Amino acid sequence: MAPNVERILQCIDRGDQESVQTQLASYNTVYAECFFFNVEEWEKRKQQELDEFRKNKVRDYVPESDSDFDSGSDEADPDLLLRQRLAAALLCFIGKQPLRPGVLSACLRTLRILSRDRQALGPLVTDGALLTLAAAADRSEGGDPPEDGEVCRKEAMKTLCNVIYNSPEAQDRASALRLLPGLSQRLKLEIHTGEPTIVQFYELRLLFLLTALRPELRKQLQQEQGVATLTAGLKQCLAVRRGEDHEEELGEPGRTPPPVPREASERAIEILKTLFNITYSSRRQQPDEEDAALYRHLADILRLCLLQSYEDEDHSEEVQGHTVNVLSALPLQCLDVLLSGAPGEEGGVNMDCVQALLLFMEKRIERGQKLKEKLTPVLNLLTESCRGHRETRHYLRHQILPPLRDVALRPEQGPTLRGRLVRLMTHMDTEVKHCAAELLFVLCKENVNRFVKYTGYGNAAGLLAARGLLGGRPGADPGGPQYSSDSDSDTEEYRAAKSRINPVTGRVEAEQPDPMRGMTEAEKEREARHLIGLFNRLSREQIIQPMGMMTDGRLAPMCGQIRSGTVEEEEEEEEEEGEDEEYIDQ
Repeated sequence: MAPNVERILQCIDRGDQESVQTQLASYNTVYAECFFFNVEEWEKRKQQELDEFRKNKVRDYVPESDSDFDSGSDEADPDLLLRQRLAAALLCFIGKQPLRPGVLSACLRTLRILSRDRQALGPLVTDGALLTLAAAADRSEGGDPPEDGEVCRKEAMKTLCNVIYNSPEAQDRASALRLLPGLSQRLKLEIHTGEPTIVQFYELRLLFLLTALRPELRKQLQQEQGVATLTAGLKQCLAVRRGEDHEEELGEPGRTPPPVPREASERAIEILKTLFNITYSSRRQQPDEEDAALYRHLADILRLCLLQSYEDEDHSEEVQGHTVNVLSALPLQCLDVLLSGAPGEEGGVNMDCVQALLLFMEKRIERGQKLKEKLTPVLNLLTESCRGHRETRHYLRHQILPPLRDVALRPEQGPTLRGRLVRLMTHMDTEVKHCAAELLFVLCKENVNRFVKYTGYGNAAGLLAARGLLGGRPGADPGGPQYSSDSDSDTEEYRAAKSRINPVTGRVEAEQPDPMRGMTEAEKEREARHLIGLFNRLSREQIIQPMGMMTDGRLAPMCGQIRSGTVEEEEEEEEEEGEDEEYIDQ
């Protein structure tokens, strides 16, 4: 049976806390998992979407949530009006008198359920409502048990998250009311003075929503020392300690650090998402000395995020993905700390972090899902790191482009990492194929001949055409990356087969019979004229466009160099085609 909202409103008017708690407990139980109150409208809309999908075989619109926001009904819904009245009454009830923890918790839980309904948000987006919820989220426990106080704060914070997410008006009012500075100060206090509470995750979620939905709040959080606060929060999640050599370390010396608990990894994900929001514009700026030190310290902690293990495997990949996003947003000169640590194999630096990025990239390639969103950030990060750090490029070149030995396969064939990256160079998504090609090009030190050697001219042509390099490497760019002049060593197998390698396919092709063998010169000439006629028709019908290479190495249409396709020429071509058909029939 559906709860009687009118009866709940009457109990609220009387101020009967016990009855209110009892009635709301029933209401919350019934609607605990409800995200769409108007069931008939919801079923109707779902059926319309299904019919449209069956008709077009394409889902043109996928709703972001099951909210009533787009139900499309213009009629006044009595149930909707009751929900709005209930929300307004509860806000007044909370702000008017002190409530017992159980009553307050029930009221806030009901408001959280109501905040899912975008149509019923009216009473929740006023200044008074936002301030009431913020006060409940910041409520000190007083004489109440700490557990009760935390439950109330958590419910209030969840409600704020729903309201901010669902209402642009609430986002605007939250910015005007300066809710972010208070939230930032509370987080700073919690991070620096004690253990994280169960509310902290939702505080971080609200911080992410505010910075994601309101661009002006990103700058405001930076001014509130948000980067330093969130970096400290990240250290808290990973249980980072400072070692004897003043470097950040995981766990106790000589011991393998334990996996990060699920709750801590959830907080780390929210921190990383917020850090990206407030740092993504930093890459295009030259940081001052103070900001550079701040970003280097952050990059050092992000390095540990990549190396740490996590209890939840899904969280492990998600943390790594968001870590890559933040690293991609930081100024390149601040990423040298990724190679710091104990001496390793490559030039006296530790390559564990680079190896972790490489494994992460392989995992994303194997998944093959949402490559533009999930793969391009790590491709771009590795590309820029290779440009800026010789040790990184040298290490990745040995991992991705080892000396060629097997030249019987096309570059895009096989299970190797090189083969998978070369396959991406012809991906349907332009950004994906550009990022994959750019990484391989940089690993080849932007040397055209070496790039063609490892990928084949057919795969390399797209990037070379875009960069005006179809004619080979132009003069060195003084402002571009400077690469060492060491040569690429060829294996004996490659040198033995080099003269027989087809540069277009990048492999040794099997010998093919001559298609013109046995033809007379007249037959060859007739075949050539027929081929020219076919090309002219394709060009005239704009199926293909003849292109030529300009002096700068870029392609340009050959407008003045193709046949104009006059009526006489068309008739002549048709006659030739008729003769060819008769010739073929004979």
